[in-house]
Amino acid sequence: MKVRNSLRSLKKRHRDCRVVRRKGRVYVINKTHRRFKARQG
Repeated sequence: MKVRNSLRSLKKRHRDCRVVRRKGRVYVINKTHRRFKARQG
């Protein structure tokens, strides 16, 4: 999992990427390709 400043660029890497807010942190998750994971905050 990567910790990044901007998650919008990571969201564009794959069409299944979702931006999710959990516990005050922003995550990019992808069910089909698990390698596209990132956290912000």
